[in-house]
Amino acid sequence: MHESRWTRPVLVVLLVVAIALITLDFRDGGESPAHTLGADVFAPVERVAGDVVNPIAGFFHAAGSNDSAEIAALQRQNDQLRAELANNQVSEADAAQLSTLLRLSGAGGYRVVAASVIAAGGEYSDTVTIDAGSREGVAVNETVLNGDGLVGTVTAVTGDSATVQLLTDAASTVGVRTADTDQIGALSGSGATMSASDDLRLTLFSATAVLHTGETLVTFGSVGGSPYVAGVPVGAVVSVTSQPGSLTQTALVRPFADFTGLGVVGVVVPVPRHTAKAKART
Repeated sequence: MHESRWTRPVLVVLLVVAIALITLDFRDGGESPAHTLGADVFAPVERVAGDVVNPIAGFFHAAGSNDSAEIAALQRQNDQLRAELANNQVSEADAAQLSTLLRLSGAGGYRVVAASVIAAGGEYSDTVTIDAGSREGVAVNETVLNGDGLVGTVTAVTGDSATVQLLTDAASTVGVRTADTDQIGALSGSGATMSASDDLRLTLFSATAVLHTGETLVTFGSVGGSPYVAGVPVGAVVSVTSQPGSLTQTALVRPFADFTGLGVVGVVVPVPRHTAKAKART
């Protein structure tokens, strides 16, 4: 308390003196004796202040210079671990969703290899490239799906990647059936690009079949599950295009999968026989 009462008047006096000396020195272009006098007056104060402040500043400077690099490194590691954890959680969630879809479809003896879409096809085909290939057990003519439904089928494979022909491709045709009435038909792609997904064309094999808007279609399934396993949701009828009395029943189908925003997909691959037998025994 006493120190505070003594310090404030002294600081005020020093401030007044400093202003006066600066004014004199400025008028004389820096050649005034005030310049030297100011140094003599304030040097002791500066030294005292420096003796008090410098050790503290030096401590924090040393601590900051030594620890800042470690803190930055730890922060980077923390961010990296968080990113890896988030990616792992997303991958596990996607894999679980794909496996659930496969179980719901009723297809047995299969497993799902999760993969990410890493590239889109050219102007004349609706295809994508995924980051899973023969090393992960992916082969040609295997079903590709996501959490919404059927995506397409594998048409080419390398060790680390695979090309997937999308359901929307003009050359794509998949056998389907209506989920409620079991009417069988063929679903063809419209050739729409990934930038503008379009409806698919459905043709039923029975001329007497009755189609209704909103009916759900699932894959009919191929022999041995190649290229399509059975029971995978495909899409829903949005409009019936056949005319009364026509020999074939046709309709437009809106696919469940969003081909403009494909991310994680799953490739349905057969379970090795020895693994399937081991599971059956347990």
